Amino acid sequence: MTPILDAEGITKRYGHVTALDGASFTANAGEVTALIGDNGAGKSTLVKILSGVIACDRGDIRLAGEAVKLDSPQHARELGIETVFQDLALAPELGPAENVFVGRELLQSGWRRRLGVLDKARMRREALEAFVSMGTDVRDMNAPVATLSGGQRQSVAICRSVMWTNRVLFLDEPTAALGVRQTRNVLDLVRRVVERGVAVILISHNMPEVLEVSDRIEVLRLGRRVAQFSRDATIDQLVGAMTGALEHVAR
Repeated sequence: MTPILDAEGITKRYGHVTALDGASFTANAGEVTALIGDNGAGKSTLVKILSGVIACDRGDIRLAGEAVKLDSPQHARELGIETVFQDLALAPELGPAENVFVGRELLQSGWRRRLGVLDKARMRREALEAFVSMGTDVRDMNAPVATLSGGQRQSVAICRSVMWTNRVLFLDEPTAALGVRQTRNVLDLVRRVVERGVAVILISHNMPEVLEVSDRIEVLRLGRRVAQFSRDATIDQLVGAMTGALEHVAR
């Protein structure tokens, strides 16, 4: 099976500091791949490169087997790569539907289109359909996002990305600031996204969550991929690979 996203030899330096030193990464469609590593391992840098935020100094990236050069986040989105960073990048004063369609607004037909009149009813209808189909509890399309719970805001950000991609979705610490019930809702949402055939890459420090929701786990240490595990791994194995206590099992 050809990976939907495959990166090899990714190198990134900032002056004398090497953030990534020939790192590799693989993600398959319809799977959750966890990307883990200690602070400074290079996770954030790798995600930024694979989502078009920054360019690598050296390395190869393939999307569905074809070599690509990700010039910008917009280019990555055009190729079907969406990212939900920790800050969510939501407009707090706008409602869920308006956040979903920011930059992709739908216009009314006929002469109203020429005047740039937004089709707010259609945007709210399509957003609500997406939220319902993904099993979220976000129902009020008029409520400002600032009034929603942390879990609901996370759901809005994830559903927004899912609506615009059928390939790859990066989730950066999606449950870091959530309570137990909200965390459960987000993890359930992640599995529903995968059922649609999307490759989900989960960046997390929470090892029990990683083992619960992931199909595969890739470990970065000192800017390189040092291990790959199935979901049958133990927390001790993951921590051992992250810290260097476990012998390298992958390159």
